Amino acid sequence: MTEHRKEGRQRVFLKGRILFNNGASSFDCLVRDMSSSGARLVMSDATTLPESFDLYIPQKDRTYRSTLRWRREDGIGVTFADESRPAAPATPDPAGAEASVSMLLRRVSELETENAALRRLLASMAQPGGSASAA
Repeated sequence: MTEHRKEGRQRVFLKGRILFNNGASSFDCLVRDMSSSGARLVMSDATTLPESFDLYIPQKDRTYRSTLRWRREDGIGVTFADESRPAAPATPDPAGAEASVSMLLRRVSELETENAALRRLLASMAQPGGSASAA
């Protein structure tokens, strides 16, 4: 078998998580060989994997932007973009963050209203002659 790698890979045994669809989809995997430019991953199902994805390795607390290079029955090979990054995004999108905060604040308000209604219902049930239909 011809060696196409720029550098040799070190044998490792690390848990990994493949993330794609803006973090909405993920697969667990096992990182078996790794270098600064790529890795060999073992996973149960690589058929639905996109060409590009993020590989998060908890033990290193790093996320690598990865590109699928080969796929075999026993695993996949990926190359990394030139730089890895910390697990948390370094520069959040201000517009996206503002929308997320707005959605969270609205949901918290809804939950507080629901919580208050449930407390009133429980209080009315605790009183002698209380009715459960007082919501």
